[in-house]
Amino acid sequence: MEEFHKVRRLPPYVFEQVNRLKASARSRGADIVDLGMGNPDLPTPKAIVDKLCEVVRDPRTHRYSSSRGIPGLRRAQANYYARRFGVKLNPDTQVVATLGSKEGFANMAQAITAPGDVILCPNPTYPIHAFGFIMSGGVIRSLQVEPDDGFIPALERGVRHSIPKPLALILNYPSNPTALVASLDFYKDVVAFAKKNDIIILSDLAYSEIYFDGNPPPSVLQVPGAIDVCVEFTSMSKTFSMPGWRMGFAVGNERLISALTRVKSYLDYGAFTPIQVATAHALNGDGADIAEVRDIYHKRRDVMVDAFGRAGWTIPAPAASMFAWAPIPEPFRHLGSLEFSKLLIEHADVAVAPGVGFGEHGDDFVRVALVENEHRIRQAARNIKRFLSASAKQPNNVVPLSAHR
Repeated sequence: MEEFHKVRRLPPYVFEQVNRLKASARSRGADIVDLGMGNPDLPTPKAIVDKLCEVVRDPRTHRYSSSRGIPGLRRAQANYYARRFGVKLNPDTQVVATLGSKEGFANMAQAITAPGDVILCPNPTYPIHAFGFIMSGGVIRSLQVEPDDGFIPALERGVRHSIPKPLALILNYPSNPTALVASLDFYKDVVAFAKKNDIIILSDLAYSEIYFDGNPPPSVLQVPGAIDVCVEFTSMSKTFSMPGWRMGFAVGNERLISALTRVKSYLDYGAFTPIQVATAHALNGDGADIAEVRDIYHKRRDVMVDAFGRAGWTIPAPAASMFAWAPIPEPFRHLGSLEFSKLLIEHADVAVAPGVGFGEHGDDFVRVALVENEHRIRQAARNIKRFLSASAKQPNNVVPLSAHR
């Protein structure tokens, strides 16, 4: 039977191949150190959980909630932007709560995309950035570029060679998967370009609070006038270790926020009210919980870079995010990221995310998530050291299982 049109437009989900192999190894009793999915292992801070428990006891909160977010939650997000970025937002017209930033991106795509609209999108990038628009009938023009002097020329080429003219540009810094960070000067140049060419900017700032070298990543909305063309998405998942709570936000341009809010009003009734109240409580806190989470990831990053380096795999230290973008060791690079990821499960009991899952230009890398404690990260490094040593001595014995099938 033929697949439905939108499903046909989606490529095979490469992460699922790794997940199946991981599940199979575990069923055989293997102790897999899982550094693949960016699924935070830290508990949600107690004060947030306590607020949820307090509010959930009130039966009035069990009714349908507000799709756009209860007023106190939208005010809390506006106040966070004012404190953190010096950006003033109207909580009634420029803030909407989303069911995580992933849902926000997908529904923004639904709201603004006409069939055939062109979207400029970095490659590699988080999959929803591209496929939210593909599922909405859009066309992706990939930009293999970093947030440096080459970015604006790449945008100029993208505009010059796109028919129709691009509708929107996706930004994601700190980046998932590459962990690259953008400067405020970079954002100024991009905003000026977007205004000149009448292009919408959609910025994913999910990792704004996970940074390690003393320089908090900026928001594109800090650029004067950026709100004329920009919407920015944030998430509670990583900042407060609340991934399963599914809470995020879109903020910025009033017209775009209005379009997203209208689409959402047809699709959902918003998150459970106690979750929204607890989220507002988190945002209104003193920042101690955020600092604690950041410190844990910082220590894990340092352990990973040191331990993997000692094991023979040099990985650049990420400046931000909960990921490292790790170049595949030279002897294995010809295999590509999917086969190398399979090798690590089969021969080292370590799971990582293949870079090709974030775009074809990521195939020389794998993404390593800092979602296991320091002891387990060191265990992964020991396993990898044995794997690299064995493969150097007997390279013909280290072949992906798929090569035998």
